[in-house]
Amino acid sequence: MNEIIFATFNNHKVYEINKIINNYKIVSLKEVNFTDEIIENDNTFIGNSLIKCKAVYECYKKPVLADDSGICVNQLNGDPGIHSARYGSPEFNDKERYQFLLSRLDKNKDLSASFVCALVLFINPNRIYIAQEETKGSITFNPKGNNGFGYDPIFYLSEYDKTMAELSDEEKNFISHRGKAARILKKFLEENKI
Repeated sequence: MNEIIFATFNNHKVYEINKIINNYKIVSLKEVNFTDEIIENDNTFIGNSLIKCKAVYECYKKPVLADDSGICVNQLNGDPGIHSARYGSPEFNDKERYQFLLSRLDKNKDLSASFVCALVLFINPNRIYIAQEETKGSITFNPKGNNGFGYDPIFYLSEYDKTMAELSDEEKNFISHRGKAARILKKFLEENKI
């Protein structure tokens, strides 16, 4: 196996995964001309990743990697969670989306949050590998940084005294939910010579 289809149209996710799982050719849905709409209707990150994997695998019969991730804010009982990508409105851009999130928060209450990423590697229906990781931080009302996407400018990491969007690629891949999950899958791939 030297090519893995990454079940995403999100170029930022492809870039981040390619930085870590760099001994395989990772191709996006756009690169394989996948145009079907995938309905993510599970209530977990892992469940939605599995839905994406199965849909893409059925079309190509090749190994598929899927990522479902989001931000979980304690003050909002874990929301937006699995709805992070479309939170507020599917029409929102990243800035509008995180501004909507900020508008729902009381800055005098608990602002702790976590980014969660569920990566599923679907080699075939009998070989499925899952890594789910999280990064803990807090929400800041002072967005900063340009290196990232989504909620990165408002996700503050006290150990770095920076938002996720202020981190270098190397720092982000070390601490991020996606980076942690990708390293687990990379180690598995290497140890099992897949």
